[in-house]
Amino acid sequence: MIAARAEHTATLLPDGRVLVAGGVADGKEEVSLASAELYDPNTGKWSPTGSMTRPRSQHTATLLPDGSVLVAGGYCPRTTKGCPPHEDPDGAMAAAEIYDPGTGKWTPTGDMTTQRSGHTATLLDDGKVLVAGTEQGEPATFLASSELFDPSTGKWTATGDMISGRTQQMATLLPDGHVLVAGGIGPVSPIAHGELTSAELYDPRSGKWSATGSMAMARSNDPLTVLANGLVLKTGGSGPGDLMLASCELYDPSTGTWSPTGSMAAARGQLSSTLLADGRVLVAAGFGVDVASAELYDPATGTWSDAGSFGESTFEHTATLLLNGKVLITGGLLADSVASSAALYDPASGT
Repeated sequence: MIAARAEHTATLLPDGRVLVAGGVADGKEEVSLASAELYDPNTGKWSPTGSMTRPRSQHTATLLPDGSVLVAGGYCPRTTKGCPPHEDPDGAMAAAEIYDPGTGKWTPTGDMTTQRSGHTATLLDDGKVLVAGTEQGEPATFLASSELFDPSTGKWTATGDMISGRTQQMATLLPDGHVLVAGGIGPVSPIAHGELTSAELYDPRSGKWSATGSMAMARSNDPLTVLANGLVLKTGGSGPGDLMLASCELYDPSTGTWSPTGSMAAARGQLSSTLLADGRVLVAAGFGVDVASAELYDPATGTWSDAGSFGESTFEHTATLLLNGKVLITGGLLADSVASSAALYDPASGT
Protein backbone atom coordinates (compact mmCIF):
# COMPACT_ATOMS: atom_id res chain seq x y z
CA MET A 1 0.00 0.00 0.00
CA ILE A 2 1.00 3.65 -0.22
CA ALA A 3 0.82 3.99 3.58
CA ALA A 4 1.54 1.54 6.38
CA ARG A 5 -1.64 1.12 8.41
CA ALA A 6 -3.41 -1.09 10.96
CA GLU A 7 -6.85 -0.87 12.56
CA HIS A 8 -8.06 0.43 9.18
CA THR A 9 -11.04 -0.62 7.08
CA ALA A 10 -11.21 -2.25 3.65
CA THR A 11 -14.42 -2.14 1.59
CA LEU A 12 -15.15 -3.87 -1.71
CA LEU A 13 -16.73 -1.37 -4.09
CA PRO A 14 -19.32 -2.36 -6.72
CA ASP A 15 -16.76 -1.92 -9.54
CA GLY A 16 -14.39 -4.45 -7.92
CA ARG A 17 -11.89 -2.02 -6.47
CA VAL A 18 -11.10 -2.01 -2.73
CA LEU A 19 -11.24 1.16 -0.64
CA VAL A 20 -8.82 1.20 2.31
CA ALA A 21 -9.29 4.07 4.75
CA GLY A 22 -7.76 5.40 7.95
CA GLY A 23 -6.01 3.32 10.55
CA VAL A 24 -2.99 3.71 12.81
CA ALA A 25 0.22 4.99 11.23
CA ASP A 26 3.76 3.75 11.77
CA GLY A 27 5.77 5.98 14.09
CA LYS A 28 6.97 6.73 17.60
CA GLU A 29 3.67 8.32 18.65
CA GLU A 30 0.21 6.87 18.14
CA VAL A 31 -1.25 8.71 15.16
CA SER A 32 -4.45 8.02 13.26
CA LEU A 33 -4.67 8.51 9.49
CA ALA A 34 -7.15 10.42 7.35
CA SER A 35 -5.71 9.11 4.09
CA ALA A 36 -7.42 6.56 1.86
CA GLU A 37 -6.34 4.55 -1.15
CA LEU A 38 -7.78 2.23 -3.80
CA TYR A 39 -6.64 -1.21 -4.92
CA ASP A 40 -7.34 -2.20 -8.54
CA PRO A 41 -7.38 -6.01 -8.98
CA ASN A 42 -6.92 -5.58 -12.75
CA THR A 43 -3.52 -3.96 -12.32
CA GLY A 44 -2.54 -5.11 -8.83
CA LYS A 45 -1.67 -1.50 -7.98
CA TRP A 46 -2.70 1.06 -5.37
CA SER A 47 -3.63 4.67 -6.06
CA PRO A 48 -4.46 7.54 -3.69
CA THR A 49 -8.00 8.81 -3.36
CA GLY A 50 -9.53 11.64 -1.32
CA SER A 51 -8.66 11.80 2.37
CA MET A 52 -11.36 11.58 5.02
CA THR A 53 -12.41 14.78 6.73
CA ARG A 54 -11.24 13.33 10.07
CA PRO A 55 -8.28 11.07 10.94
CA ARG A 56 -9.57 7.87 12.54
CA SER A 57 -8.79 4.26 13.44
CA GLN A 58 -10.98 1.53 14.99
CA HIS A 59 -13.86 2.92 12.93
CA THR A 60 -16.42 1.05 10.84
CA ALA A 61 -16.99 1.21 7.08
CA THR A 62 -20.25 0.05 5.49
CA LEU A 63 -21.07 -0.22 1.78
CA LEU A 64 -24.47 1.41 1.29
CA PRO A 65 -27.04 0.25 -1.30
CA ASP A 66 -26.21 3.18 -3.63
CA GLY A 67 -22.52 2.16 -3.79
CA SER A 68 -21.21 4.83 -1.44
CA VAL A 69 -19.36 3.99 1.79
CA LEU A 70 -20.37 5.14 5.27
CA VAL A 71 -17.53 5.55 7.79
CA ALA A 72 -18.61 6.07 11.40
CA GLY A 73 -16.89 6.83 14.67
CA GLY A 74 -13.44 5.60 15.51
CA TYR A 75 -10.47 6.69 17.58
CA CYS A 76 -8.35 9.79 17.12
CA PRO A 77 -5.62 10.28 19.78
CA ARG A 78 -4.63 13.75 20.86
CA THR A 79 -1.22 13.23 19.26
CA THR A 80 -2.92 13.33 15.83
CA LYS A 81 -3.15 16.68 14.06
CA GLY A 82 -6.67 17.45 12.90
CA CYS A 83 -8.55 15.49 15.54
CA PRO A 84 -11.77 17.11 16.72
CA PRO A 85 -12.14 18.48 20.27
CA HIS A 86 -12.45 15.45 22.52
CA GLU A 87 -15.78 15.03 24.24
CA ASP A 88 -14.72 11.49 25.12
CA PRO A 89 -11.46 11.31 27.13
CA ASP A 90 -10.45 8.17 25.21
CA GLY A 91 -10.58 9.99 21.87
CA ALA A 92 -13.66 8.23 20.48
CA MET A 93 -15.65 10.23 17.92
CA ALA A 94 -19.28 10.57 16.90
CA ALA A 95 -18.39 11.99 13.48
CA ALA A 96 -19.47 10.12 10.34
CA GLU A 97 -18.82 10.72 6.64
CA ILE A 98 -19.60 9.21 3.24
CA TYR A 99 -17.24 8.32 0.36
CA ASP A 100 -18.42 8.71 -3.22
CA PRO A 101 -16.52 6.31 -5.52
CA GLY A 102 -17.54 8.39 -8.54
CA THR A 103 -15.76 11.51 -7.34
CA GLY A 104 -13.27 10.06 -4.86
CA LYS A 105 -14.42 12.57 -2.27
CA TRP A 106 -15.67 12.37 1.32
CA THR A 107 -18.62 14.36 2.65
CA PRO A 108 -19.56 14.73 6.33
CA THR A 109 -22.95 13.34 7.28
CA GLY A 110 -24.88 13.41 10.55
CA ASP A 111 -22.98 12.64 13.76
CA MET A 112 -23.91 9.58 15.77
CA THR A 113 -25.75 10.20 19.02
CA THR A 114 -22.76 8.78 20.93
CA GLN A 115 -18.97 8.79 20.50
CA ARG A 116 -17.90 5.26 19.56
CA SER A 117 -14.82 3.19 18.74
CA GLY A 118 -14.48 -0.59 18.82
CA HIS A 119 -18.17 -0.77 17.88
CA THR A 120 -19.92 -2.76 15.15
CA ALA A 121 -21.87 -1.59 12.09
CA THR A 122 -24.29 -3.84 10.18
CA LEU A 123 -26.20 -3.09 6.98
CA LEU A 124 -29.84 -4.13 7.42
CA ASP A 125 -32.15 -5.42 4.71
CA ASP A 126 -33.98 -2.07 4.58
CA GLY A 127 -30.75 -0.20 3.77
CA LYS A 128 -30.28 1.33 7.21
CA VAL A 129 -27.10 0.74 9.25
CA LEU A 130 -27.19 -0.55 12.83
CA VAL A 131 -24.32 0.57 15.08
CA ALA A 132 -23.91 -0.94 18.54
CA GLY A 133 -21.65 -0.90 21.58
CA THR A 134 -18.48 0.88 22.65
CA GLU A 135 -16.31 1.55 25.70
CA GLN A 136 -15.91 4.97 27.25
CA GLY A 137 -14.02 6.58 30.09
CA GLU A 138 -11.72 5.46 32.87
CA PRO A 139 -12.72 3.37 34.71
CA ALA A 140 -14.31 1.77 31.68
CA THR A 141 -18.01 2.05 31.02
CA PHE A 142 -19.42 -0.37 28.46
CA LEU A 143 -22.38 1.00 26.56
CA ALA A 144 -25.38 -1.10 25.55
CA SER A 145 -26.80 1.62 23.33
CA SER A 146 -27.37 1.17 19.61
CA GLU A 147 -28.51 3.50 16.84
CA LEU A 148 -29.62 3.51 13.21
CA PHE A 149 -28.31 5.52 10.25
CA ASP A 150 -30.82 6.33 7.51
CA PRO A 151 -29.03 7.02 4.19
CA SER A 152 -32.10 8.82 2.84
CA THR A 153 -31.88 11.51 5.54
CA GLY A 154 -28.24 11.31 6.68
CA LYS A 155 -29.44 11.18 10.27
CA TRP A 156 -28.96 8.83 13.23
CA THR A 157 -31.72 7.80 15.63
CA ALA A 158 -31.50 5.77 18.82
CA THR A 159 -32.92 2.25 18.80
CA GLY A 160 -33.19 -0.41 21.51
CA ASP A 161 -30.36 -1.00 23.97
CA MET A 162 -28.52 -4.31 24.00
CA ILE A 163 -29.01 -6.46 27.08
CA SER A 164 -25.29 -6.21 27.88
CA GLY A 165 -22.93 -3.31 27.35
CA ARG A 166 -19.95 -4.47 25.28
CA THR A 167 -17.11 -3.50 22.98
CA GLN A 168 -14.80 -5.43 20.61
CA GLN A 169 -17.69 -7.75 19.87
CA MET A 170 -18.63 -9.01 16.40
CA ALA A 171 -21.96 -8.64 14.63
CA THR A 172 -23.45 -10.17 11.50
CA LEU A 173 -26.69 -10.07 9.55
CA LEU A 174 -28.52 -13.41 9.60
CA PRO A 175 -30.48 -14.71 6.59
CA ASP A 176 -33.80 -13.91 8.34
CA GLY A 177 -32.86 -10.23 8.75
CA HIS A 178 -31.98 -10.34 12.45
CA VAL A 179 -28.54 -9.20 13.64
CA LEU A 180 -26.46 -11.53 15.82
CA VAL A 181 -24.01 -9.95 18.28
CA ALA A 182 -21.75 -12.27 20.28
CA GLY A 183 -18.93 -12.00 22.78
CA GLY A 184 -16.78 -8.93 23.21
CA ILE A 185 -15.59 -7.28 26.41
CA GLY A 186 -18.01 -6.06 29.05
CA PRO A 187 -18.99 -6.37 32.73
CA VAL A 188 -18.59 -9.89 34.12
CA SER A 189 -19.32 -8.86 37.72
CA PRO A 190 -20.26 -5.66 39.57
CA ILE A 191 -16.57 -4.81 39.95
CA ALA A 192 -14.80 -6.46 37.00
CA HIS A 193 -14.93 -6.67 33.23
CA GLY A 194 -13.63 -9.22 30.75
CA GLU A 195 -14.53 -11.38 27.78
CA LEU A 196 -18.20 -12.34 27.46
CA THR A 197 -19.96 -15.57 26.53
CA SER A 198 -23.34 -13.97 25.96
CA ALA A 199 -25.01 -13.37 22.59
CA GLU A 200 -28.13 -11.49 21.57
CA LEU A 201 -30.32 -10.76 18.57
CA TYR A 202 -31.61 -7.46 17.17
CA ASP A 203 -35.01 -7.48 15.48
CA PRO A 204 -35.26 -4.61 12.94
CA ARG A 205 -39.06 -4.82 12.97
CA SER A 206 -39.40 -4.09 16.69
CA GLY A 207 -36.09 -2.29 17.27
CA LYS A 208 -35.48 -4.52 20.28
CA TRP A 209 -32.77 -6.93 21.43
CA SER A 210 -33.38 -10.39 22.88
CA ALA A 211 -31.07 -12.94 24.46
CA THR A 212 -30.03 -16.03 22.56
CA GLY A 213 -27.82 -18.96 23.53
CA SER A 214 -24.44 -18.24 25.11
CA MET A 215 -21.17 -19.52 23.71
CA ALA A 216 -19.21 -22.19 25.54
CA MET A 217 -16.12 -19.95 25.65
CA ALA A 218 -15.85 -16.24 26.46
CA ARG A 219 -14.32 -14.45 23.45
CA SER A 220 -13.52 -11.06 21.97
CA ASN A 221 -11.86 -9.85 18.76
CA ASP A 222 -13.03 -12.94 16.88
CA PRO A 223 -14.95 -12.98 13.60
CA LEU A 224 -18.48 -14.18 12.88
CA THR A 225 -18.96 -15.77 9.46
CA VAL A 226 -22.34 -16.79 8.05
CA LEU A 227 -21.89 -20.06 6.17
CA ALA A 228 -23.79 -21.16 3.06
CA ASN A 229 -25.83 -23.58 5.21
CA GLY A 230 -27.06 -20.70 7.41
CA LEU A 231 -24.94 -21.58 10.44
CA VAL A 232 -22.58 -18.97 11.88
CA LEU A 233 -18.91 -19.80 12.50
CA LYS A 234 -17.08 -18.10 15.37
CA THR A 235 -13.33 -18.59 15.16
CA GLY A 236 -10.64 -18.31 17.82
CA GLY A 237 -10.27 -14.90 19.43
CA SER A 238 -9.02 -13.55 22.74
CA GLY A 239 -10.16 -15.42 25.84
CA PRO A 240 -9.96 -14.62 29.54
CA GLY A 241 -6.52 -13.69 30.80
CA ASP A 242 -5.30 -12.66 27.33
CA LEU A 243 -5.34 -16.30 26.25
CA MET A 244 -5.49 -16.72 22.48
CA LEU A 245 -7.97 -19.41 21.42
CA ALA A 246 -7.89 -22.09 18.73
CA SER A 247 -11.36 -23.43 19.50
CA CYS A 248 -14.34 -22.60 17.29
CA GLU A 249 -18.11 -22.74 17.67
CA LEU A 250 -21.17 -22.84 15.41
CA TYR A 251 -24.39 -20.92 16.03
CA ASP A 252 -27.65 -22.35 14.70
CA PRO A 253 -30.23 -19.55 14.19
CA SER A 254 -33.07 -22.10 14.05
CA THR A 255 -32.40 -23.28 17.62
CA GLY A 256 -30.51 -20.31 19.08
CA THR A 257 -27.76 -22.60 20.34
CA TRP A 258 -23.99 -22.95 19.93
CA SER A 259 -22.09 -26.20 19.36
CA PRO A 260 -18.38 -26.99 19.10
CA THR A 261 -16.71 -27.58 15.77
CA GLY A 262 -13.13 -28.36 14.76
CA SER A 263 -10.34 -26.30 16.35
CA MET A 264 -7.74 -24.43 14.32
CA ALA A 265 -4.16 -25.66 14.36
CA ALA A 266 -2.99 -22.28 15.71
CA ALA A 267 -4.47 -20.25 18.56
CA ARG A 268 -5.06 -16.72 17.32
CA GLY A 269 -6.91 -13.52 18.15
CA GLN A 270 -7.54 -10.36 16.09
CA LEU A 271 -7.58 -12.58 13.02
CA SER A 272 -9.45 -12.24 9.74
CA SER A 273 -12.09 -14.64 8.45
CA THR A 274 -13.33 -14.73 4.84
CA LEU A 275 -16.10 -16.82 3.29
CA LEU A 276 -14.85 -18.10 -0.06
CA ALA A 277 -16.97 -18.66 -3.16
CA ASP A 278 -16.80 -22.45 -2.68
CA GLY A 279 -18.23 -22.22 0.86
CA ARG A 280 -14.99 -22.75 2.76
CA VAL A 281 -13.65 -20.15 5.21
CA LEU A 282 -10.13 -18.71 5.08
CA VAL A 283 -8.64 -17.62 8.40
CA ALA A 284 -5.38 -15.70 8.25
CA ALA A 285 -2.74 -14.40 10.65
CA GLY A 286 -3.74 -12.92 14.02
CA PHE A 287 -2.14 -12.41 17.41
CA GLY A 288 -0.63 -15.54 18.95
CA VAL A 289 1.81 -18.28 18.00
CA ASP A 290 2.64 -19.09 14.35
CA VAL A 291 0.31 -16.34 13.17
CA ALA A 292 1.86 -15.83 9.75
CA SER A 293 -0.05 -18.98 8.85
CA ALA A 294 -3.48 -19.35 7.27
CA GLU A 295 -6.04 -22.15 7.56
CA LEU A 296 -9.16 -23.31 5.69
CA TYR A 297 -12.39 -24.47 7.33
CA ASP A 298 -14.56 -26.99 5.50
CA PRO A 299 -18.20 -26.79 6.69
CA ALA A 300 -18.92 -30.21 5.23
CA THR A 301 -16.48 -31.92 7.59
CA GLY A 302 -16.07 -29.31 10.36
CA THR A 303 -12.30 -29.57 10.03
CA TRP A 304 -9.40 -27.24 9.24
CA SER A 305 -6.54 -27.67 6.77
CA ASP A 306 -3.31 -25.76 6.19
CA ALA A 307 -3.53 -22.85 3.72
CA GLY A 308 0.14 -21.90 3.83
CA SER A 309 1.70 -18.65 5.01
CA PHE A 310 1.86 -15.16 3.55
CA GLY A 311 5.14 -14.33 5.28
CA GLU A 312 4.27 -11.80 7.98
CA SER A 313 2.83 -12.24 11.46
CA THR A 314 0.24 -9.47 11.42
CA PHE A 315 -2.90 -8.73 13.40
CA GLU A 316 -5.54 -5.99 13.16
CA HIS A 317 -5.24 -6.32 9.37
CA THR A 318 -8.08 -6.63 6.85
CA ALA A 319 -9.15 -9.38 4.45
CA THR A 320 -11.44 -8.71 1.48
CA LEU A 321 -12.99 -11.19 -0.95
CA LEU A 322 -12.51 -9.82 -4.47
CA LEU A 323 -14.91 -10.32 -7.37
CA ASN A 324 -12.38 -12.70 -8.97
CA GLY A 325 -12.56 -15.00 -5.93
CA LYS A 326 -9.15 -14.10 -4.53
CA VAL A 327 -8.67 -12.67 -1.02
CA LEU A 328 -6.77 -9.42 -0.48
CA ILE A 329 -5.04 -9.08 2.91
CA THR A 330 -3.73 -5.63 3.85
CA GLY A 331 -1.57 -4.03 6.52
CA GLY A 332 -1.76 -4.81 10.21
CA LEU A 333 0.46 -4.61 13.26
CA LEU A 334 3.80 -6.39 13.31
CA ALA A 335 5.91 -7.06 16.40
CA ASP A 336 7.43 -3.56 16.43
CA SER A 337 5.95 -1.70 13.45
CA VAL A 338 2.94 -1.24 11.17
CA ALA A 339 2.79 -3.08 7.85
CA SER A 340 2.21 -1.52 4.43
CA SER A 341 2.25 -4.90 2.72
CA ALA A 342 -0.59 -6.53 0.83
CA ALA A 343 -1.00 -10.17 -0.16
CA LEU A 344 -3.36 -12.19 -2.34
CA TYR A 345 -4.66 -15.69 -1.61
CA ASP A 346 -5.92 -17.67 -4.60
CA PRO A 347 -8.29 -20.51 -3.61
CA ALA A 348 -7.90 -22.08 -7.05
CA SER A 349 -4.18 -22.70 -6.55
CA GLY A 350 -4.18 -22.81 -2.75
CA THR A 351 -1.42 -20.20 -2.53
